[in-house]
Amino acid sequence: MKRLFYISIVILLLYGPIAFSQNATLQIDLNKEIGPMQPAWAWFGYDEPNYTYMKDGKKLLSEISALSPVPVYVRAHNLLTTGDGTPALKWGSTNAYTEDTQGNPVYDWTIVDKIFDTYVERGMKPMAQIGFMPEALSSKPQPYRHHWSPGQPYNSIYTGWTHPPKDYSKWAELVYQWVKHSVERYGKKEVESWYWELWNEPDSPYWGGTVQEYCKLYDYSVDAVRRALPTAKIGGPHVTGPAGRRGGDFLKKFLKHCVSDTNYVTGKIGTPLDFVAFHAKGAPKVVNGHVQMNMGTQLHDISTGFQIVASFPELKHLPIVIGESDPEGCAACGMKTDPQNAYRNGTMYSSYTAASFARKYALADLHQVNFKGAVSWSFEFEDQPWFYGFRDLATNGVDKPVLNVFRMFGKMSGKRIEVSGNLMYPTLTVRDSSIRKTTPDIGGLAAKDHRKATVLFWNYHDDDVPSAASSVQLTFEHLPAKKVKITQYRIDSQHSNSYEVWKKMGSPTNPTSEQIKELEKAGQLVQLGASKIQTVQNNQLVVTTSLERQGVGLITLEW
Repeated sequence: MKRLFYISIVILLLYGPIAFSQNATLQIDLNKEIGPMQPAWAWFGYDEPNYTYMKDGKKLLSEISALSPVPVYVRAHNLLTTGDGTPALKWGSTNAYTEDTQGNPVYDWTIVDKIFDTYVERGMKPMAQIGFMPEALSSKPQPYRHHWSPGQPYNSIYTGWTHPPKDYSKWAELVYQWVKHSVERYGKKEVESWYWELWNEPDSPYWGGTVQEYCKLYDYSVDAVRRALPTAKIGGPHVTGPAGRRGGDFLKKFLKHCVSDTNYVTGKIGTPLDFVAFHAKGAPKVVNGHVQMNMGTQLHDISTGFQIVASFPELKHLPIVIGESDPEGCAACGMKTDPQNAYRNGTMYSSYTAASFARKYALADLHQVNFKGAVSWSFEFEDQPWFYGFRDLATNGVDKPVLNVFRMFGKMSGKRIEVSGNLMYPTLTVRDSSIRKTTPDIGGLAAKDHRKATVLFWNYHDDDVPSAASSVQLTFEHLPAKKVKITQYRIDSQHSNSYEVWKKMGSPTNPTSEQIKELEKAGQLVQLGASKIQTVQNNQLVVTTSLERQGVGLITLEW
């Protein structure tokens, strides 16, 4: 009995109390600062770079840029892939590198420039991915172009673009010429603000070589980037989830190479590394006819990745970018072929995003690492069926509910402040066992800035089943004002939700122009009622509201 008591105390200290009440309370203490409200959410990415400069791609990029108070970083695959620029799912091409009949390099930056121009014109920054292998450089080029579509074997995408170069010097010259061209086109100061990176998930079939061949390619790439721009920032390796043996082992070997192995180009010990990147994904599935998410799997990858970086004293200070950070792994796998992805159109994607980002910050605090960004691998898919269930932020130019979470994040700045609550799952509980108890996770992420405080709060559960709304009482402590202006925003079935409006229309496959206008309006972030002026009593303010299951709210206080 005594042993059971001690075990209970340990569990309480690590994981916090278990609550069963549906009435939630959240305490926001403005005197308890945790750390900076780093805009780690302002990073996005996608496989298909040619969508960038198409109609709906430009529209969405403009909206993403507008919602963020800081420059947004954009990461895209296939920037060096050979082809005529025709877009397709899981594919893209720029034809940046070909060779003439004598085997001499031919550089063509036309399509790459169209992509980067679209970013720079909007004040956005490329996270410039050096990859994939041009056909003329691939050591195993055929077959090269794939024609994958949802429902087909995923392995069919891994063709000639995955392989190491047949000539590392030619590869290095390509990288040098690209960076040099970028400096000439956009200016040294602009390109200094970008992040350059090598490849994607080299521990997976995305890379047809070995760990050491990747390290060799990295050394050649770093040397080329720095020859063109000595002050450029470059990093990697963008492995899959570090909690898995494959991703974790590759990450450790790569970091060891950068710290203490012999450089393949210089012959000296070590290789420059300006940031570390790895990926983290959740694992939804269908259980008893409904979608069940698994946030814990994603957070376990993040926690392990942070831990691995922190284990290298020479690297612990480096910025960490979670290069793909999502509820699961395939953005282009729609819910018709992959029913576990049916969470994507509605508010479950929104509440998952809110609740998981809060835990990313908390895990960075726990491991004391320099968490810079988390790339949401979700953009848009041009000329596809309405609300097909891709992992995207918009469908046919209409914003989906999840984009409004990022609009909420865009209103938060300053310092993160402590939030506690009777139904808010502790971070270690979510990491280790996800959110599976009978009670939902009703929690918050709060920040304060000059004459302003904000709290983002959610009502999330891994199981997507109907449930009554919960009452939420938010208590703000140590407010330094006598009166405050309160503004509320909401994402739920009735607010900031184009999907529900589309369904009420009868789920039209070809909405009319009037319907599209209505959908576009419904896709924007909605303010819940008018702003109010309220008196603060003894530096404390209590706000009581209700929140639907899988709903997200934002309260701003100004004084």
